[in-house]
Amino acid sequence: MRRHRQIHLSHALLFAILCLLVTVSAATEKEILLQFKGNITDDPHNSLSSWVSSGNPCQGYNGVSCNSEGFVERIVLWNTSLGGVLAPALSGLKRLRILTLFGNRFTGSIPDGYADLHSLWKINLSSNALSGSIPEFIGDLPSIRFLDLSKNGFTGEIPSALFRYCYKTKFVSLSHNNIVGPIPASLVNCSNLEGFDFSFNNLTGVVPSRICDIPRLSYVSLRSNALSGTVQQLISACQSLVHLDFGSNGFTDLAPFSILEMQNLTYFNISHNGFEGHIPEITACSERLEIFDASGNHLDGEIPSSITKCGNLKLLALELNRLKGTIPVDIQELRRLVVIKLGNNSIGGVIPKGFGNIELLELLDLHNLNLIGEIPVDISNCKFLLELDISGNNLEGEIPETFYNMTKLEALDLHHNQLKGSIPPSLGNLSRIQYLDLSHNEVSGSIPPSLGNLKNLTHFDLSFNNLSGAIPNIATIQNFGASAFSNNPFLCGAPLDNPCSENGTSSSPSAPGKTKVLSASVIVAIVAAAVILTGVCLVTIMNVRARRRKKDDDQIMIVESTSLGSSGSGVIIGKLVLFSKSLPSKYEDWEAGTKALLDKESLIGSGSIGTVYRTDFEGGISIAVKKLETLGRIRNQEEFEQEIGRLGNLQHPNLVAFQGYYWSTSMQLILSEFVPNGNLYDNLHGFGYPGTSTSRENELIQVMRLGLICTSEDPLRRPSMAEVVQVLESIRNGLESH
Repeated sequence: MRRHRQIHLSHALLFAILCLLVTVSAATEKEILLQFKGNITDDPHNSLSSWVSSGNPCQGYNGVSCNSEGFVERIVLWNTSLGGVLAPALSGLKRLRILTLFGNRFTGSIPDGYADLHSLWKINLSSNALSGSIPEFIGDLPSIRFLDLSKNGFTGEIPSALFRYCYKTKFVSLSHNNIVGPIPASLVNCSNLEGFDFSFNNLTGVVPSRICDIPRLSYVSLRSNALSGTVQQLISACQSLVHLDFGSNGFTDLAPFSILEMQNLTYFNISHNGFEGHIPEITACSERLEIFDASGNHLDGEIPSSITKCGNLKLLALELNRLKGTIPVDIQELRRLVVIKLGNNSIGGVIPKGFGNIELLELLDLHNLNLIGEIPVDISNCKFLLELDISGNNLEGEIPETFYNMTKLEALDLHHNQLKGSIPPSLGNLSRIQYLDLSHNEVSGSIPPSLGNLKNLTHFDLSFNNLSGAIPNIATIQNFGASAFSNNPFLCGAPLDNPCSENGTSSSPSAPGKTKVLSASVIVAIVAAAVILTGVCLVTIMNVRARRRKKDDDQIMIVESTSLGSSGSGVIIGKLVLFSKSLPSKYEDWEAGTKALLDKESLIGSGSIGTVYRTDFEGGISIAVKKLETLGRIRNQEEFEQEIGRLGNLQHPNLVAFQGYYWSTSMQLILSEFVPNGNLYDNLHGFGYPGTSTSRENELIQVMRLGLICTSEDPLRRPSMAEVVQVLESIRNGLESH
């Protein structure tokens, strides 16, 4: 009996001692937590209001959790904007496993005493204002699985000791700090590491050579550092990759496109490096790949049509490279694309039809390419499109009327093309649009008042077109000032300094008491009519001369059938024809003279279809040689010779005489009389030559200056015939009033 009582007494005593220990421990941990609260200088959301001395940390303290034995196991206070410093007293929480304080405003450094928290397996102090160096003691914590110190102000290098005992670590993030130096080779000690993020720092050096020895490594982000070296072979050994971000570094040589076939890859970003070479044919592509960004490199060649094997792509970004060829026709098969960015390359051809089949498309960027043809109407089927940029091309045709279907559109940039027609009034239905640029085109007609419905505009530009009439008196568009409407010769009204006449056309009224002077547009119309009449006369003269020329065919000489300036290979690839016997007839003379085509000092001037050089021969003979830029305008030699034949038959005292021509598949030349004393442009624009003009000629030059707008090299500045007729009526009425 006594022994039985002794056993019961022993159990009771042991239970009482354990209860006492737990009570003392709990009381001690409460004090530790209250010390943590005491270091908080700002608690805007009263997140720690429940942390009171009379409370129970395991039941009433916000963000605190305890284990079954009553010890504090977790402190989770995220996005609470707490301000202050980390309390060293937390090192007394010996059972603490999770410390999550991201999204606050803690300053200072991580206390050295936290080296005693051996039970910690998760530390998340991201998005604070911590500073100093990254503590080496974290590498001695044996149970760390997750370490996130991102978005702070840590400086110095990544200590090699940080990865001393990281066998259990699965993820490390040190991104968005001010860390410098190399990536420690000791990172490979983390044999169970699944991912690391060292992006947005100032790391230098190369990627550790054994990085792919980590078998489960699936997430690698080194974006926005100063790393260098080659990575193609190194990274191709990482067979478990899901996410690779090498963007914005200094990597060179060939890009690691081979990893695209890794079956789990979802994110591939090698943008803004120095990678070179072609994008190879894609034999296999991960079915999970969603992001393909190789923009901002030195890639050349063409976009392979096999890109469509990456069928689940959401972003395709290849802008800012040296790519050529055309846009793959089958790109429409990538039906899940949300973003397409191909701008700033040398890609030509047309915009392929089918973009409208990519229904989820939100951004289409094809700016600064060499695209021709018209804008496909089916682009309007992209009802989720937010931004369309096809500026800086050679697109023709009209702006599609159906653009109003893209009701979510926020940016439409069509500037620097050759678009014609009028501005569709339906653009006024794009109520969400913020950026609208139609400048530097050939758009004509009036400005639709419906554009005043675009209340969210922050950028608006219609300059350098052929618009006419009064600018709508709507503040929404007039607030962008005169620059938004400049260089439209027949626009009038505010905010331009060009008032409208009574019939709503551009006018330049005379000042009271002064002699009435014809406006520039009036004189332009007169010159335009004169040009038409002159053209009729020239055609008549041309026909007469053509008949005469038939009698003088014996004067035409085919001197050589070889390339001017050739290397003497003897290959017959061109034809030189002379209309005048006064020119040298030996090929050697021509070979010496035409070498001036390669001499910039012999350059006279240039225009929209070619460049003119002065070529001198022995004996003081000089001619003007125009090297044509036909750009496909002339289809074959027969058509070229027909056109030159017509020009060669023209003779007039005020026209320079044609001396001959040269044709080859790679070069076309027109030979004409060389006239000294400058060129027409210099005279028209005020660069006079002494003794070359009479008062009568000066008067004509002044009129022709005003008439340049009708014969402008820039089609954007030429008025329509309807506008010419309208101005002619104004002239007649003005003259009758005198």
